[in-house]
This record gives sequence, C-alpha cells and structure tokens, in this order.
Amino acid sequence: MTPSSDAALGRVRWKRFAAIAAPAAIGAGALVLMTAQGAIASSFAVSGGSFKVSADSLNGQGFVQYGGVDAGKDGAKHPVQISGIRSAQIRNMCQSVKVGPFTLRLTAGTGAKPVEASDLVLDVEQLNADATFSDMEIGRDASTLSKGPDGAQGPAGMFGQQASTIELRNVKQVAWATTAGTFKLNDLSMKLGAECF
Repeated sequence: MTPSSDAALGRVRWKRFAAIAAPAAIGAGALVLMTAQGAIASSFAVSGGSFKVSADSLNGQGFVQYGGVDAGKDGAKHPVQISGIRSAQIRNMCQSVKVGPFTLRLTAGTGAKPVEASDLVLDVEQLNADATFSDMEIGRDASTLSKGPDGAQGPAGMFGQQASTIELRNVKQVAWATTAGTFKLNDLSMKLGAECF
C-alpha cells in the first residue's frame, strides 16, 4: 500500500457523514417527542415478531383509533394503528404466533359464549374486515378522544377517530401488542397448529 492509500482509509468525509446522520437524528428526536407525548403505543417492549388474529365478529362499545409506534427491546420501531375499545365481545377468535419452526395457536369464543374484553387496546399493523360504526367522528384531534378506554389518547395535533359502537366481521389482523383490563376467554384451546390465516 502507498502512504496516500493508507491515509485514505482513515479519513472521514464529514459532509457524507452529516448527510447520513442527520435523518437518523431527526427520526430519533421525533420518536423521543412521540414518547414524551404518549404516542408510543405499547407500555412494554414488544417481542421480535408480530402475531395474527382472526375472528368471525367483534362487537364493541366505545371505540377510538390513532397512530403510534411500538418499540422492541432491540430498539426496533414498528408503526401501528392503536385501536381502543371500552368493551368488546369476540366470536370464534383465533390467535397464532410463530415460535421458531413452530406455530402456537390459541382459539376461544367458539361455542355459545363469546370472548369478552374490557379496556381492550390493540396495536395493529394490518387489518382486514367488514366494518360498521355508529356516531362516528373522523379527523378528531387524538388528544381529545373520549369514547375509548381511559388514557387511550394520542398526542395533540395527531389525527384520530372515534365511534360509540363498532362491528367488525370476517376479521383478519396482524398486531404487535394487545392489552386489556380483563380478557375472558371462553372455550379456550391452546396448542401447536397452523396459522389463523
């Protein structure tokens, strides 16, 4: 190697470094701001993978929705739609999660009694369903949402929506986290099996 090539190996191109570092710093600052304002969705570090949930129907009272970000222990960030439901009844629910080469499958609410949940908060990456809302308010400031579970609000200025009731049919969703005040799983079955969809 020549002396000039040795010098080139240790040289830092500050303009290029700044061009790469600036967007990362802005993104990190935005996440810190969102955390301070309560837009980080889950109150715990999410696992390294999402999970699937399907259901024949979900009927809920007191619905709110706004955007947020789930964070993993490794620092990975996952944009989500936060859906809060004050009380919900879910029929023929299936939840599946990949655990290495296996799939853990949980089913509940398959008989006469549905799954029942209170103060349900879903951190959803993707949702497919047929939906019906009543008394819908779209475009409401997320910090003023009032129909969902206590504390289910986003930061001021963020887009939000809410409804008195929600009905979802043929539900298929991919989520990063779920929390609930109570979660009553009637006809619970948990075993290795196939994914819900």
